[in-house]
Parts: sequence; structure tokens; C-alpha cells
Amino acid sequence: MRKHYIDNLRWFFIILLVPYHAVQAFNAWGEPNYIFITPNILLSSFIVFFSPFMMPLLFLLAGMSTKFALNKRSYKEYIVERAKRLLIPLVSGTLVFMPVMCYLADKYNCGYHGSFFSHYRIFFTRITDLMGADGGFSIGQFWFLLYLFVISLLALGIIAIQKKCVKKHIELPLGVIVLLGLPLPLINDLLSIGGKGLVVFLYFFMLGYYVFSNDKIIEKIAKWKYLFLVIGLIADIADIYLFLWSKTPYPTLNDAMKYITEWCMILALLGLGKDKIDTHNKVTDHLSRISFLFFSLHFLVVVVTQYLTATMLKTNTAVLFILQVSISFVCTFLLCEICVRVPALCFLLGVKPKKKTEK
Repeated sequence: MRKHYIDNLRWFFIILLVPYHAVQAFNAWGEPNYIFITPNILLSSFIVFFSPFMMPLLFLLAGMSTKFALNKRSYKEYIVERAKRLLIPLVSGTLVFMPVMCYLADKYNCGYHGSFFSHYRIFFTRITDLMGADGGFSIGQFWFLLYLFVISLLALGIIAIQKKCVKKHIELPLGVIVLLGLPLPLINDLLSIGGKGLVVFLYFFMLGYYVFSNDKIIEKIAKWKYLFLVIGLIADIADIYLFLWSKTPYPTLNDAMKYITEWCMILALLGLGKDKIDTHNKVTDHLSRISFLFFSLHFLVVVVTQYLTATMLKTNTAVLFILQVSISFVCTFLLCEICVRVPALCFLLGVKPKKKTEK
């Protein structure tokens, strides 16, 4: 039986990436971005609110999905499916989308005056911080696909060894489940590239596979979902204050609030998802279908939109941001509707094309 709340949580947070990435043009901590407009502490609070748990949750959901996928597929079929869904759009996005984003970044941030085709060569030869804000090489948001592919292969090896050695699954009490968040501070920076830790995301993926794919465990969490939510929100607000608003730094306390937010919000969202959104209709099914398309396309649209609006319009930050997000949402959805009807584009972006019989 399909777990619709997994699909619904996934597409919701993927769609949320439009305002999330748009806000990065206004970040208040000086992080380079493809288009950096002006620092704004209020908008920056939006990123800090979601950043502790958004990507960890997506990796955990991927682990849960893998559990159900391997009930229907062989290891070989799973690897082929992962290559089609992750590797091909990773390569396509890096070759086609990223040169455009980094070209606009070089023009906006560094005053580049050459043509796009001249910059295409620069993109592949200028290796700096891999962020792309200076026009140098970057894989942008496609780091998620790269990590997910590598983690899927590593997880498959772990699963294969486990099935040969240990076949009995252990039922965990709620107290032990809560304690599974304790290793996060210890493994967060292991094998980290650009602040994105491979080990910690592998940990979330394996938790999804071994722990949270169990309906009984999700039911235990769901009973306490509002407690986890309250604790998570309190810690999240404290994290925002300590990181952005406090004039006195408290790094240890700030880190503690971040990790509490991360774990409690994940538990709360899984419980809320199971109880409140474990359903589907035509709209949610379609959003689930195009979510990977949306992921691949959205950041290119955001960068192009922000470049055009920031260079052509003189208005206040709030109006500019709302306009950028609105245009990016509309254009990304329109592009998804076009791409899903073109089999070649679907292949390059790792999704199944829409059947002609579908309305």
C-alpha cells in the first residue's frame, strides 16, 4: 500500500525551495549567491527556520521510499532506476542549466561583459569554491542528486550485508527513537563538502530505511507529534534569534537549538504527515509526479527571474521578493507542464513522460 504522506511531504518541501532559494539573494550572513541583491535579516529568518530539517527530511523520506522500492525491485533494477532518475538529470543539469546560472552570476556579481558562449568555456575551467557565485564551476542544487545517488549505492551495500548477517528487525520503543537524534552533532561535519555532510545524510537515509518505514514506529511518533512540534518550534525560534538577531554570539547554545530543531521537527512532520496528509487526489498525484522536474527547473528560473527583476526594477525589498517568488512559481510550473509532455526532456530530467491518455 502506497504511503501518500511520504509523497506529499516530499513535493511540499521541494516546492518550498522556490522561496527558500530566492531568499538566498538577501541572506544576512554574507554567503555568496548567484544573484546577491541586499542583506535582509527578516527574509533571512525564513531560511534559518527551514534549513535545520528540510534536506535531512528529504534524505530520510528517500530512505523510506527505498524500503518500499526494494520490496518490488531487485538490486540491479534499483541501481538502473537510480541512475536514470538521478545521474542523468545531474549530468544534464550541470551541462545545460548551471552554465546559464553561473554566467548570470558572473555578470551580476563580477561585472562580466563577454558572451554566454565565451563564458561556457570559463564555467568549466574556473574552479574556485564550487559555489558558482563568481561564475566558476558549480553543480548548484544538483548536489542533492549526486549525494542521493552515492548514498543509495552505499545504502544498498549495507542492506545487502545486513540481509546476509541479520534478518530479524528490531522494534524500537519511543524513548530509543527520540535518542536516535543524539549522534547528529558528532557526525554532521564528517565528509562534508561545502557544508553538506555525506555521513549525516547517509544516517538519515538509513534511519528512513530501517526505522521510519515501519508503520508501528510512525504510529508511536504520531501520538506525540504535537509535543515534538512545540519543542521543535521553540528551538527553531531560539535558533533564529541566536544566529541572526542576537548581538552577542552563543555558538554552543545556537548549535544545540539547531540540532533540537532538526530532530524534533522531523519527528513532528512524520507524525503530522501520517495523521493529516496520508491521502491523495488528482492535484497531489500530479504534484508528486512533477516534483523532480520542479526540483531540477526551479533554481534556474529563480536566478533568471532575480537577475532580470533586480537589474530592471527599482523597488523596495518586500515588493521585489514577492514579485520574484510569484514569477518563479508560475514559470516553473509552466515549464514542468511543457517538459512532462516531451519524452526526450523527461528522459534528460529523470522523470516519466505524461501518457497521452492522461488528461
